Amino acid sequence: MPLILEGIVTTTNADGQPNISPMGPIVAPDLRTLLLRPYQTSRTFQNLKRTGVGIFHVVDNVSLLARAAVGKLDPLPALSPCLEIPGYILNDACRWYAFRVCSLADAEPRTRLECEVLSQGHLRDFFGLNRAKHAVVEAAILVTRMAWSSRAELETEFARLATLVEKTGGEQEHQAFDFLFNYLRQSPNTCFADS
Repeated sequence: MPLILEGIVTTTNADGQPNISPMGPIVAPDLRTLLLRPYQTSRTFQNLKRTGVGIFHVVDNVSLLARAAVGKLDPLPALSPCLEIPGYILNDACRWYAFRVCSLADAEPRTRLECEVLSQGHLRDFFGLNRAKHAVVEAAILVTRMAWSSRAELETEFARLATLVEKTGGEQEHQAFDFLFNYLRQSPNTCFADS
């Protein structure tokens, strides 16, 4: 049965620079295919439509994922060129999957890109499951969808997630969660801005 695997997709901008974006493709257990569903307005979609290739990364660095979710990757993380396709591999990823787009449906705002994995690599072992890491992933998803959430929903969810980070998180998880909470508070697009 397919499932959503949260990770990071790298694509190449028209100027040759890397674009780094969290994404949760629908995958089969063998990870031979990916179904990406970016919005038409995203740079990731524009790059994939233009180039037809990208790299999906399995990561356990929630700080990287949190910063990528809000476009605050300065400085960029360490990257290496991919030898199989034109693109960039995140050096801190656990695994990577270079893919090509086989079909693209963009009639709706949220597109559907069926992709075939061409090659893959293992850089290091996955750290393991941790509730705080998952809480940061959920917080990052909330932040990217804050325009569609009420103040009460955001406060309730962030309070619930904060408990998980406090109980089970290490330094990286605490910093990533605090980064997202502060981003949320400072964003003009959220009701937290005046609190």
